[in-house]
Amino acid sequence: MKRLLIATVLGLAVLGTAQAAIDTYEFSTEAERERYRNLVEELRCPKCQNQNIADSDAPIAMDLRAQIFRMLEEGQSNQQIIDFLVSRYGDFVLYKPPVTARTLLLWYGPAGLLVGGFVMLGVIVLRRRGKQSVASSGLSADEQQRLAALLDQQPANQSPVDKKD
Repeated sequence: MKRLLIATVLGLAVLGTAQAAIDTYEFSTEAERERYRNLVEELRCPKCQNQNIADSDAPIAMDLRAQIFRMLEEGQSNQQIIDFLVSRYGDFVLYKPPVTARTLLLWYGPAGLLVGGFVMLGVIVLRRRGKQSVASSGLSADEQQRLAALLDQQPANQSPVDKKD
């Protein structure tokens, strides 16, 4: 009995989420239907952040689909419809916003951050290499000369550790 109740609740939950908004528009030609489909798939829903108008169930997406259908019936071009939506909702409704002064950071910001990161990495590596070469000797130029002279004076078969004063 418990399993039947759980199965029924899950089934109702699935059915509740399956009710999607289905728009039924009558188009005079197949070309208009294709234009409509292309427009609603290439424009972003203002509410849903990263979903196109065709896939969104938000009320504003339903209104926009109706608006696009109405504008197509009036004979407006795709560009006129896109311009209308951009003037109303901004460049956000476009998945590929145009490169303008306002969108330069959007287009080139990630590449700039990547290049800046590589430059910083290079500077850090070069600084550490420079510090390593200085730190590895740890001796001044005068001390290095004295060390070289001492090493040249000792016999070849005796190591500096074996030498007793």
